[in-house]
Amino acid sequence: MAASQRVYGLHSVQSALDFGPGKVRQAWLDRNRTDRRIVAIVETLSSLNIPMEQVDRDRLYKLSNGGKHQGIVLEVTMPEERNESDLKEVLINRQTPPLFLVLDRVQDPHNLGACLRTADAAGVDGVIITKDQTVGLTPAVCKVASGAAETIPVYRVVNLARTLRWLKTEGVWIFGADGESEQMVYEVDLREPAAIVVGAEGKGLRRLTREQCDLLIKLPMLGHVESLNLSAAAAALLYEAVRQRSNPA
Repeated sequence: MAASQRVYGLHSVQSALDFGPGKVRQAWLDRNRTDRRIVAIVETLSSLNIPMEQVDRDRLYKLSNGGKHQGIVLEVTMPEERNESDLKEVLINRQTPPLFLVLDRVQDPHNLGACLRTADAAGVDGVIITKDQTVGLTPAVCKVASGAAETIPVYRVVNLARTLRWLKTEGVWIFGADGESEQMVYEVDLREPAAIVVGAEGKGLRRLTREQCDLLIKLPMLGHVESLNLSAAAAALLYEAVRQRSNPA
């Protein structure tokens, strides 16, 4: 059975209902709240035939583990993250040159959601994220992803440097995004099996991650800003790979 998560607070609850109402298993509501926002959510839950229980605030406090519940808690089935074993199985059985997006400690849910959406559009075979200091498949991420969290495999790995080393043994070229590189992305061949690695917001690639890259690449920055947002950079890099693969030499 897929894992579930408790979602609480009006904003998070609305996000959960927006990204996947069919994933909501159960709702608990403050029996004393009858304001407009709660009533609107109750109407939505009722229209979806989601079980609801009216409880007191102490019960909500326990259900939310002391969080700011604002009178409502949901139990939501989340998309399943995959692991290193799943990644190895997929890569071994892959018939065409794979393309992976690797995110080195992405922490902003909007960035991860946007990356998943772009990865889906670009036909990426999977998104690889780190175990620590990384946002997971939360309701906020799934909302931004607009359904891509259900279609793009997300592989959470314990040791990113080790995973990159293994990918190289399987013939995957590792391209790290680094603004200090002298190599433009348009000058490299992304038609072969490839993994594009993008670093954390404001920090870039960690040293151990950078050391595992076969080549560091960059995007041209012709204006005054020094770098692009993580998800914007990932999108530009992925679509250069799409362009090249759509026009094989």
